[in-house]
Order: sequence, then structure tokens, then C-alpha cells
Amino acid sequence: MNIINMSKLTKSYTGEVIFENIKYDLNEGDCVGLVGRNGEGKSTLLKLMAGIESPTEGQISWQKNISIGYLNQLPTYEDDKQVYECLSEVFEEINHISKQMQSIETDMANQTDQMEQLLKKYGHLQEQFEERGGYERDAQIRRVSHGLKINHLLSHTWGKLSGGERTKVGLAQILLQQPKLLLLDEPTNHLDISSIDWLADFIKQYSGAVVIVSHDRYFLDDTVNQIAEIDQGQLHIYHGNYSYFVKEKEARIIREFEAYQTQQKKIKKMEDSIKQLRLWASQAKPPNAAMYKRAKSMEKALDRIKRLDKPILEHKKMNVNLAEGQRVSNDVIELEHVSKMYEDILFEEIDLLIRRKEHVAIIGDNGTGKSTLLKMMMNQIEPDEGIVKRASNLRIGYLSQHTFEDIEDQSVIATFREAVHVTEGQARHILAQFMFYGEDVFNKISSLSGGEKMRLRWAQIVNQDFNVLVLDEPTNHLDIDAKETIEDALIDYNGTIIAVSHDRYFLNKLFDTTYLLKDKKLTKYEGNYDYVIEKTKENKTDA
Repeated sequence: MNIINMSKLTKSYTGEVIFENIKYDLNEGDCVGLVGRNGEGKSTLLKLMAGIESPTEGQISWQKNISIGYLNQLPTYEDDKQVYECLSEVFEEINHISKQMQSIETDMANQTDQMEQLLKKYGHLQEQFEERGGYERDAQIRRVSHGLKINHLLSHTWGKLSGGERTKVGLAQILLQQPKLLLLDEPTNHLDISSIDWLADFIKQYSGAVVIVSHDRYFLDDTVNQIAEIDQGQLHIYHGNYSYFVKEKEARIIREFEAYQTQQKKIKKMEDSIKQLRLWASQAKPPNAAMYKRAKSMEKALDRIKRLDKPILEHKKMNVNLAEGQRVSNDVIELEHVSKMYEDILFEEIDLLIRRKEHVAIIGDNGTGKSTLLKMMMNQIEPDEGIVKRASNLRIGYLSQHTFEDIEDQSVIATFREAVHVTEGQARHILAQFMFYGEDVFNKISSLSGGEKMRLRWAQIVNQDFNVLVLDEPTNHLDIDAKETIEDALIDYNGTIIAVSHDRYFLNKLFDTTYLLKDKKLTKYEGNYDYVIEKTKENKTDA
């Protein structure tokens, strides 16, 4: 049964068409991954589904009385409101019944003459409370909070939460609502791998329809049964997960290109025939009216042909060429019996040795100290105990997940030139290779999206002389095309790479040495992310 029906849907802003003539039906039980390059209109289409925006042309209709949960904008609350209260607000009807019951309990404690009437009313409310799942309310809040790892925040006030923590609370609220249609825009942002796994399991068991905008290829493979791709203003549907989509898209583009070539040959042949007929007709003595008529008839037939657009076989991509800088000694960074404590012990007695040209990943849950470990390697933080040794000629290129947070009013080109000392003309040429075209280079940093900030930082890194790359969530906010470009460049990089990431596809593709930071200890595995998971499962079984 249709939940949403879209007919000839077009959306434009200030005259610029984002997508047009989209026809799509979303059905009960569908779990859809909405993909496409940044700027293609994925979030816009999600807003149309949520009813937040209206189409420029066409129609969109919803199933009657449908409930919709939409994760995008952060909820807002008073700074002194507790997170538990924020989550409890989801159960509005249950809360209302609970307050009525509490009021009657107070009345029963103070009155005896109307006890029978109060008991009857209380019993009726108690039945309603139970029918609506009132007794499971706290258990549901605890289950979702535990899965998203915000259970430690339940007693915190809203004003003390970070942006990432507020996003998690917003996601928890949506999941607790259990709407018939769940619309999620980048739901895995700010989640660690175990929370992403929990969310994937939640979605797979979800009874309603789900539409997910995500650049997390592993997550899409694990959850969706359909991919909807926005490409050049059109919507293409693939009935499978992300891996199926990749193969089928390539086959579709080849078919479309072959059809385009066949049509072009047919058009050329007809144009040549028309030209020849006109020539023969004009050379005849007297001019041949029948040939003119035939040529005119062929022209009309040619005009009636619906011309196919030439498929774009390859979109413009960033130009990322990483070269190893000055040669560094074989032992790049070594940690011996290192410990670090904040309010509690973060990690203790850990050892690590990274050698030249190694590509090393560090994984673990949020809060285990991965970013602290990276900063320690770069001499930004000192250990409480132990020794950190660094090669003498290290030149580290550091990419943080909080890139340019302290810069607001500076332009793209000025920020780039602070790190890379080139002329304005050279800077504009380089920035164009990272998809900052024309006047884009004068945009303020504060106006950039997360993906644009990442592209700018990569432009700086590529054009400096580094022999070690330290990457903290390097694929965050990038679309899938940009991720693949970065991955290919890193695979070819001869320098040393140390990366922290929750992107499992990225981890599996690039790293054969993985360190797991867990329970305050660091364990080395000679394999990628999947290998680590396999080994940890084996260890649990053996135990």
C-alpha cells in the first residue's frame, strides 16, 4: 500500500531547478537509501516527504493520518531541562494519563467519602495507561538511550550538551515516537560503530517505512532494500542494497550510452538522407517536387524523435594526488607504557609502534580516547605516564573532524593561502581542482557545509610537504564520490597514515593494521576492521 505518492514533482530555488518530473511511490515496508552527490537535492526531497516544504510543480500525497518522524533540525529546549524529560515528552498521551492518575492518588489520600468513585476512575485510567504502553515507557527510553549511548546523558541538562549529543537526543526522540514513516538525514553522524550497528538492527526490525539519506556505504548495505538515486535532476530506483546499486548503475549507464549512440547514428543517417534528397531535388531539371516532399516528410519525422540526453560517464571529481614528503626514519612514532587520565582513567599502559609507510587505523567507541591518542602522537597533549617517541624530521598533516571551527569571517581562498603560500591565481587554479569554482573561493568559511570544509582541508593537505598523515574522521560529511576519490589517493600514498574512523567501508578498504582501543587497553590486529570483529567474536566464544 502506498504511503507517499509523488507525481511530476519538480523543485527549484530562485529559478534553478534542483530536480524535475519525479514520479515515485513509497510503500509500506520499504527501507530506502536516498543517495546522490552533494547538491543533487537529497535533503530537499526528504523535506518534501516530511511536508516541511512544497514542490514548485507536481503533487505529493500521503496516506491518511500518517505519522512522520523526521531527523534533520536539532530540537530546542530550555537550557535547564533534563534530557530524560526531553525524551519523555514523546509519550505525550501517556504522560497526560499519568498526571491524571497522580492527581487521583492525591485525592484518594485526602478524601474518603468519594473513594469508590475515585477508584473506579483510577482503574479506568490505569487500563488506558497499560493499553498505551505506559509501563514500558521507561524501559523504551532506557533501551534507545543505551543503544545510542546517551544513557549517561539522561540526567544532564540540555544547555550542557554538545551539538553531537543534541543530535543523538533528537534521533532518540524520533525512534521512540515509532512513526509510520521514518525520515533520517545522515543518522550515523556522531555515532560510533557499535551505535551504528544498534541503529541498523533497529531499522531492520522496524515495522514502518524508512527513508535514509546517508553516505555510509556499509550502513546502507546492511539496512536498505531499495536505493533511490538523484542524478542530474532525475530519480532512478534500484531494488537492492548499495552494493547492488553500484553494479546496476554501471549497467544502466552503459545501456543508456549505447542507446544514445544508436540514436545519434540514426539521426545522422536521417540528416544525411534529407541533405542528399534536397541536393538531388535541386539538381533535377526541372526541380523534383516529390524529392522535396520526401525530404520534408523525413524532417518532420526527425523532429518527432525524443532525443536522448548523453549520459555522463564520469562526473567531475576532486583532483587528489598525495606525494610523500621528506623521507622519515623507519620508526615514526612509538608509545611505551602510556597512560592518560581526565576525570577517570582514559587508557593505561598502552604500547604502539608505527613504522614508515604503514597505514594504521585506530578504532573504538566514542569516549575511549582515540582523538586524545592522536593528539598525543602530535605532541599536542602530554601523557600522564609513559613515553612518546617521535622521529626527528616528522612533518604531520592533521585533518580534524572539527576543521575550521574557529574560523568564521575568513574567505575560502584566504584560508587556503594561510597554509599554502601561492599566488591568488595559483590558489584559484588549485581550489578549482577541489570543486571551488569562480566566485566560490570568496565564500566565507562560516557559510560552508561540512563537506565543503573537508574538501578545503584536503586541498591544503595535498599541497603541503607532509610525510605523515594523521586523520580524525577524514570521510565525515563527504559524499560517496568524494570518499572514493580520497580513498584511491590514500591507497597510492607512500607515506605513513594514522587514521581514526567509524566508516567501516573506509576501514576495510585501506587498512591492514588495526588497533582496537577498548576497556582502557590498546590491542593490535594484523588485519582490517572485519578481521578485528571476527577475532573479537572468536575470543568471546573461547572465553
